[in-house]
Amino acid sequence: MSQKVRADISPPYLSSGSDRDLNLQSTLQELQLYNFQVEASCTAAQVAKVFEKNPLLPGVILVEEGNYTGMISRRRLLELFIRPYGQELFFEQSLAVFYSYARTPILLLADHTPILTAMQLAMRRSPELMTEPVVVKTESDTYSLLDAQELNIASWQIRGIETQVRYERSQIQMIQNDKMASLGRLVDGIAHEILDPVGFIWGNLTYISKYSQDLLKLIAAYEQESPHPTKEIICLKEEIEFDFIEEDLSRVLTSIYTGAERLKKLVTSLQNFCHIDEVYPKPADLHKCIDNILLLINSRVKKEIQVIRNYGNLPPVYCFVGQLHQVFMNILSQAVDVLLDEAVRLQLNPAPGDKVEIPRIEINTSVISQTANNPQVPDSRWVSIRITDNGPGMSKEFQQQIIESFSVEKRADKETSLAVSYRIITARHGGKFNLRSEVGVGTEFEILLPLV
Repeated sequence: MSQKVRADISPPYLSSGSDRDLNLQSTLQELQLYNFQVEASCTAAQVAKVFEKNPLLPGVILVEEGNYTGMISRRRLLELFIRPYGQELFFEQSLAVFYSYARTPILLLADHTPILTAMQLAMRRSPELMTEPVVVKTESDTYSLLDAQELNIASWQIRGIETQVRYERSQIQMIQNDKMASLGRLVDGIAHEILDPVGFIWGNLTYISKYSQDLLKLIAAYEQESPHPTKEIICLKEEIEFDFIEEDLSRVLTSIYTGAERLKKLVTSLQNFCHIDEVYPKPADLHKCIDNILLLINSRVKKEIQVIRNYGNLPPVYCFVGQLHQVFMNILSQAVDVLLDEAVRLQLNPAPGDKVEIPRIEINTSVISQTANNPQVPDSRWVSIRITDNGPGMSKEFQQQIIESFSVEKRADKETSLAVSYRIITARHGGKFNLRSEVGVGTEFEILLPLV
């Protein structure tokens, strides 16, 4: 080769025999990249000799005084050579002249670009550019070439991995759904068994109350007819504390009535939470759904967290009520966890300037209208459920992480409770799931469900 040629074909960054496996986050720097740079003043004949010795080399990087100026692919070089009189015209010409004839749009990407993103950008090129290599720029401002076929194979490998991950997650989800369905049927059966004796207590309380009042009336009638009881009766009344029993009996019955009512509501809420949805959505009272969840988590809330319910006038909403129970449980449980953790932090490590406020969860429901961008499309009506807490709030970075977890790629990696809630609202109900948060102010989750 002539001394004018400054060609350097460095070993690939990652050989084809590497033991590193590609994954969904793999970038271009993990692929086999070719480093072949020459000065634009070199002739096409000199570069052709290098191509002859290296049949897998996809192209050449052109530089002038060490600065990147462009790229010529092997295919473009051969196309000009096979033209009529192509070799006579271009074989001894400099690459600068050659590049002026063969110049084509070049796809230039950073080496940290994900492989799947690079493949999407490569596929957007015109058909005649599909086989053109990609120019990859490193952080040290060096340039390498990536063969289009290499990128295509790597992309298909990752798509296969993604498909396998999705399949495995779908299998896990099917098993989990089956377990939850079995657990739901088990809990529903247990709740039914609990409701039976509770029903006996509930149904007999009325009779017990009436019978006890009748017995007290009978005793009062006996005392009126016999104003001077015997010594044995007086001793017995003192022994059993009759006056206290007469006064406390009504309170005991009221207490039993209240306990039975709470137990009945709790078991009914548990049954509703474990409800197995049918194939088609059915109308449901969303306020009742929210109240059921609040009743289930009441043992954690107690008097430490203030729950404010500002319910508007909502019509019955067609939905999968069992899935909405899960959404409300996920959001309210997270709000409770955040508020309780913040309360503990303020007690153990109070910082100067911390505001001591009563932990609060506010639930607002209403029917709203949204105007479409297209004037020919009528306004849409939505049911809005806003669940707001006055906790520490979320940073912008953490909010971005939550929003990214809603994407299909992140769900394939790890599925969070909020990601499940997002999918239920958007995919299953055609709604919207919005997150707003400000550090030091609090967090708000807004659920929008369309009204049919």
